[in-house]
Parts: sequence; structure tokens; C-alpha cells
Amino acid sequence: VPYMGYVQNTNSTDNTGAREQNSTTCSLRIPQELFLTLGLISLVENILVVLAIIKNRNLHSPMYYFICCLAVSDMLVSVANVVETIVMLLTEHGLLVVTPEMLRHLDNVIDIMNCSSVVSSLSFLCTIAADRYITIFYALRYHSIMTTQRAVTIIAMVWLTSITASILFIVYHSHTAVIVCLVTFFCITLVFTAVLYMHMFILAHVHSRRIMAIYKSRRQGTSMKGAITLTILLGVFILCWGPFFLHLILILTCPTTPFCTCFFSYFNLFLILIICNSLIDPLIYAYRSQELRKTLKELNSFWSVILTL
Repeated sequence: VPYMGYVQNTNSTDNTGAREQNSTTCSLRIPQELFLTLGLISLVENILVVLAIIKNRNLHSPMYYFICCLAVSDMLVSVANVVETIVMLLTEHGLLVVTPEMLRHLDNVIDIMNCSSVVSSLSFLCTIAADRYITIFYALRYHSIMTTQRAVTIIAMVWLTSITASILFIVYHSHTAVIVCLVTFFCITLVFTAVLYMHMFILAHVHSRRIMAIYKSRRQGTSMKGAITLTILLGVFILCWGPFFLHLILILTCPTTPFCTCFFSYFNLFLILIICNSLIDPLIYAYRSQELRKTLKELNSFWSVILTL
């Protein structure tokens, strides 16, 4: 997870060491096999979501492009977790010898992947919120405002910014400003999305009557369904990532008090919650979208046939 070494020990940037140190000195111990299992499941789930969106032309719309990118963000967490856990397990069983230099480079790559994941996830959640807002309040002009070209441009900008910011954060990981920037970005995105939601859900009923006269409420219903889906995604994100960001805040405000020390002892649980976010998101996509659910079933049937051959 971003700055795992830093949030556990400000004198170390070793992710693997941080998790091992936490599991031996604190009361909560979580088996590495659990990290690996959850990481593999979430990786497979998000790969299926990406393949389903690519396969089904009915899902080729800006909102699903953004959801696809959100799935890729979750994949970054899964891949980083799986790679890190495999290296730790192989090292513990003496099957892999890693030099400190190699381990440091591996940690930097894992940190960049995880940091890119959280920054891009927050960015795409805000992007989806803005997309749903435009769909509801500018329905007649939606296709001229949110064109495929603009959607691709937004996606490219989000990924470029996320990767660049993550590299800078890792390079300057020892500075307190890095944690301040992450927490501030987290709060800004929540406020931005909350403001859009308040406007959407307060005025949607009034606005729906105008749209109903032309589209007989079909498009409005679809737009609100997308907004509700985003609400669920954002709620799950806050629940899963919230303890980690609280962890960062407490590092800045009360790193040595008994309460904070006790809270820090559950760090491995926070890591499990983060991985669970990547695991839960695809289930939300499938539950909320009948078209996506149908395509996922077709993909599962296809792979079942292949595996039986």
C-alpha cells in the first residue's frame, strides 16, 4: 500500500519489512496466504470486468470507459499485493534470495503502483460523478459535451497525472508534505463528489419531469441508476480506504499517544480492507448493470468450455 514502509517506520521504506515487522510486534497477525488469495481473486474479477467492457459494444460509452479505468486501478492494487506477497513467501521459505538493492527497487515499483491506484481511483470516481451530473442536468446536450474523444483525453490526463504524482510522492516519501497532499486530495475529492450528489439528488426529481416529456423518463432513470451505482462505489471506497487515510492523519497529529499506537497496531487489517475494495468493486458493477452481468456470464461460460477441453 502507498508508503507502507513510511507509515509504519519513518526511517524505512521497505514494504516487506514493514508488513513483517507489524505482524510480529502487534497483536493482530494476518497470514500472508490470505493476502495472496484475496489479491488473486480481485485480480481475476477486475480482468473479467475489463474484458467484458471491451467485448460488449453496448458498454462502449464514456461512463463504462471510466468504470473500466477504475477496474484497472483496482488491478494495480491486486498485482502489487500478489507480487509482494509471493516475494515474501518465497523469501521466508528460502526459495528466493533478494539483495537489499533489489528489494528497494521492488518496493519503489510496488509503492508507485499502489499510489497510482489510489490517486487514479479517486480521480475516476470524481470523473464518473461529473459524467452522471452532466447526464442528468444536461441530458439533451450530453453526447455533444461528453464525446468519446473528450473521454479518452480525460482518461489519458488522469493516468498521466496519477503516475507522475505517484513517482514524485515516492521520491519524496520522507517528507511530511507527501502525507498532507494525499490526505488533502482525498478530502477534496470527497467534498467535490458530495457537492455534485447534493445537487443531483435534490434537483433530480424536478429536472426529471422535463426529461420525461421528451424521453419518457427512460434516460433519466438510467442516469439516476448510474448515480446510485457511483454512490455505492464511493461508499465502499470510503469504508475500505478510510482507516488507512485516518492512519496517515494520526501519523501527523499524534504518532506517540497510546490511542494512536493502538490504532497503528491494526495496520495489516487496513491492508486487507484495501484489497477487499478491489474485490468488491467488480461485484457492484455486475450487480448494478444487467448488460455487464450478461457479458460476464458469457465470458465465464466461454472459459468453462476452454478449461474442459
